[in-house]
Amino acid sequence: MLNEINEAVQFIQSKYPTRPFAGIVLGSGLGSFVNEIEVECEIPYSNIPHFPLSTVKGHTGKLIFGNLSGKKVVAMAGRFHYYEGYSTSEVVFPIRVLKFLGIENLVLSNAAGGINQTYKVGDLMIILDHISMLTINPLLGKNEEALGERFPDMSEPYKHVLIKAAKQIAQENNIELKEGVYAGVTGPTFETRAEYKMLNILGADAVGMSTVQEVIAAVHLGLPVFAMSVITDIGIREEANTITHEEVLQAAKDAEPKLALIFKQLIAQL
Repeated sequence: MLNEINEAVQFIQSKYPTRPFAGIVLGSGLGSFVNEIEVECEIPYSNIPHFPLSTVKGHTGKLIFGNLSGKKVVAMAGRFHYYEGYSTSEVVFPIRVLKFLGIENLVLSNAAGGINQTYKVGDLMIILDHISMLTINPLLGKNEEALGERFPDMSEPYKHVLIKAAKQIAQENNIELKEGVYAGVTGPTFETRAEYKMLNILGADAVGMSTVQEVIAAVHLGLPVFAMSVITDIGIREEANTITHEEVLQAAKDAEPKLALIFKQLIAQL
């Protein structure tokens, strides 16, 4: 694993030697955020040794390096999911590569289904915590001490100081934010009505098929994390209402300008 990480890092650095300060992961329908970056280099995933390939519509599949809010950043335009058939180590491989490239903070976004019945489509939710019992933990197996300790503490997976800063930014820009717990599931099916009700009972406010494994790997690496969900559909819903991936992508696209503003100003403050 370490050899593969180092080979990927060496290849990337041969194309872009500047150390990025922050890493950004863009979720389904949120790829237009890269237009906010003053791009200096783009590297397709297919060119990077050992990198998986995005197979999901709405995920472009490249690393984008450049300037954002006066900081050097690297953005993942497209992430990887367990439901695509990748192992958990493949899902989190890019997060480990970004750490070895030198990032000091990780900012994540995703499209999520709303469970909290006060939520509506288009809401932005700061992730305060997550429920990971419904996904496969990426740290199973032999621990690599170079990546982190065997039993990482998960009492603060999402840094309170970053959450506080994002809330202040939203308030100053009159953006309404929700705050809640994100439940990670494997997908690729959207949840049944009974599953939504179960997750609601467990204390989840939103549910999605990404993020949790990436955050576990980031905490293992010692990376501070901030994450935000765009609520793209409502789970506990009327009997006749169904969900399509196209509707999820459109809802994310519509909410993207507000998310982009918060991300830009948050990175400026890092």
